[in-house]
Amino acid sequence: MDRLQSALALYQEAMGYTYAAALRAAATVNVADHLVDGPRTATELAAATGTDADALRRVLRLLAARDVVHERDGRFALTDKGAALRSDSPVPARAGILMFTDTMFWTMSHRVTAAMGPERPAFAEIFGGSLDDYFDHDAEVEALYYQGMETVSAAEHRILARTGLFPDTGTVADVGGGRGGFLLTVLREHPGLQGILLDRAEVVARHRLDEPDVAGRWKVVAGDFLSEAPHADVHVLKRILHNWDDEHSVRILANCRRVMPAHGRVLMVDAIVPEGNDPHQSKEMDFMMLAARTGQERTADELEPLFAAAGLRLEQVVGTSSVMSVAVGVPA
Repeated sequence: MDRLQSALALYQEAMGYTYAAALRAAATVNVADHLVDGPRTATELAAATGTDADALRRVLRLLAARDVVHERDGRFALTDKGAALRSDSPVPARAGILMFTDTMFWTMSHRVTAAMGPERPAFAEIFGGSLDDYFDHDAEVEALYYQGMETVSAAEHRILARTGLFPDTGTVADVGGGRGGFLLTVLREHPGLQGILLDRAEVVARHRLDEPDVAGRWKVVAGDFLSEAPHADVHVLKRILHNWDDEHSVRILANCRRVMPAHGRVLMVDAIVPEGNDPHQSKEMDFMMLAARTGQERTADELEPLFAAAGLRLEQVVGTSSVMSVAVGVPA
């Protein structure tokens, strides 16, 4: 590729944010719900969504170039790729899209150059307060953020529960497991297991485990995983360590190691970064963590010393059909 073609290609890359913005716009006005019964024109969709027909057509034209919708003879239809935009999708993607494209992430990504400096500015230096303060100012954004996290995770639950890494019997503790969506799936997939859900009191108070098919097989514990972990045969850390620096990650792992039996294991579930230059969503996620000024996505080589410092041996890393992989830690 010559220098001219290089420049043209890089300009195209620099405009990549327009796709995310168009996706957010389509999700915000719920355009996909008006395509359930088949293709419609931009004029029809604009009337249904309360938008301007020409503006909506231009947004959808961009999304058609990325196979989210398909345009033919002036009518737009959802593609298989765009199906999860529908609110009746088994795993509706709208909340996750709005979460990933929230002003918070846009702003921090724009300021990522500062995060590359010798002193990374704290969240409060950019937004004037902590993340909790940011949410306190807008309850709707806070609700959307946590709904987005739940829907993003829900797409992975069954895949991860079927990795073959869970025993037939014993106790599994979901450490920092939120409202228990993943633990509920694990208990359903493995009827011989008991479960413990650990998270902050205000989170576990809204747990989702009270279902007839898992009755009597779980309990919730209010606590802080930076200070403690419950006794269990298997400790799950799903989307936890990537939020923390190395020091805090070792502390979390060590809390699990301290209470696990000799046959115990830690299943650390994160977007583990593969070696090489191939595209992988973990790399985009790692950029977001850099911008957010908290943790990072790690390679297996970067995880190994963290496990060792916590008294664990990284036994294996198991990939899945999702972006998530499972790092299995056993007592050293």
